[in-house]
Amino acid sequence: MHALDVLGDPVRRRILELLADDGERGAGEVGEIVQREFGISQPAVSQHLRVLREHGFATVRAEGRRRLYALDPRGPREAREWLTPFERFWLPTLDALGTELARGRRARRLAADRAAAPTDPAAGAPPVASTPTEKET
Repeated sequence: MHALDVLGDPVRRRILELLADDGERGAGEVGEIVQREFGISQPAVSQHLRVLREHGFATVRAEGRRRLYALDPRGPREAREWLTPFERFWLPTLDALGTELARGRRARRLAADRAAAPTDPAAGAPPVASTPTEKET
């Protein structure tokens, strides 16, 4: 099974999100969350965990009677390596989006600065030089 096939299933993606968020979770905890969110059985959750383990997306270690699962970076790395040649199709668009977002933030900041500026034009004006008095000349 290819890395993207593994990621194609929403239950497996959710399990990976859980493992990525907390580092390590017990099989029972993962099962409870996934069963509640997807309405699947505990054996079905176990099957998904097995697929993730067998394809390099998750590791498991025993701690007494508990089985603790963690994210294995090999699977996501394989998926990324496969997707890398296609980045040229979306990276320029994402770069352009980043530029537009920065422009929007700058425009909002400048508008807020203008709104916070004094409304009386004379209040922000520099002091006017006085004309010299007879003593000063």
